[in-house]
Amino acid sequence: MARKTKKNVRSTRIVIIWLIIMAVFIAELLIYTWSRVQCVKSGYEISNENKKNRNLINLQNNLKVELARLKSPERLAKIAKNQFGLKTPTPEQIIIIP
Repeated sequence: MARKTKKNVRSTRIVIIWLIIMAVFIAELLIYTWSRVQCVKSGYEISNENKKNRNLINLQNNLKVELARLKSPERLAKIAKNQFGLKTPTPEQIIIIP
């Protein structure tokens, strides 16, 4: 009878050890899977932010071109002549400041 209880206790310990090992293994798998999912998610977020950055750079470049067009001397001279009735000053109107 004593042998049976020792065998029972021993087999119970073995089962408990195996359950602990399996629990640790499953926990490792879950942690690994979670970390991979987070890594992929971060990759998608980085990709989206890069795309937004490229769009903003394109918008900035377009705005720079538009600003240069609006500041062009030809355009300003045309507006001055047509809308405000201004004309190029004569040599008598020019005053040189030393």
